[in-house]
Amino acid sequence: MPLLVFPNMCPLMKPLLFFLLSVPCLSAQNIPFIKADQIKRWKAAETDTVYVLNFWATWCAPCVEELPSFEKLNKAYADRKVRVVLISTDFKRNVDTRVAPFIKEKGLESAVVFMDESNPNNYINMVDSSWSGAIPATLILSKRKDTALFFEKKLTYEELEAAVIQALPPD
Repeated sequence: MPLLVFPNMCPLMKPLLFFLLSVPCLSAQNIPFIKADQIKRWKAAETDTVYVLNFWATWCAPCVEELPSFEKLNKAYADRKVRVVLISTDFKRNVDTRVAPFIKEKGLESAVVFMDESNPNNYINMVDSSWSGAIPATLILSKRKDTALFFEKKLTYEELEAAVIQALPPD
């Protein structure tokens, strides 16, 4: 491969250019991909942790509207055993071009994963047998209290927090 030569380049720019050309391209956000079996693992986890699993997509207006409530909950319960997981159901081809930039633009701090199933029927019934597949949808799990609370609607912060309080095991 021929060496690039820039005769008029400032000597300080050469190391910077070399660094920039040698760094591999990275995606905007490392979004883990999960399969439907992960739902089973969260449901079966022998832990005190309450899982708040929110199914959403960047193109879903009610989903986007409720994200600040999940972010607020994530911060308010950071010192408790509450784990907020935002599960993107966007198209796989849009993970790097839409989902990752959206996460960065909105400053989301909750865990974000991508549901890597081409057929939603592979996970819908695992989440809840009453789920039609519409989003937003939220599943709150507490193995310790043997609780699974499912909501197929946009939640307010107050509704979300009340459900989490109901699922939290006593201190």
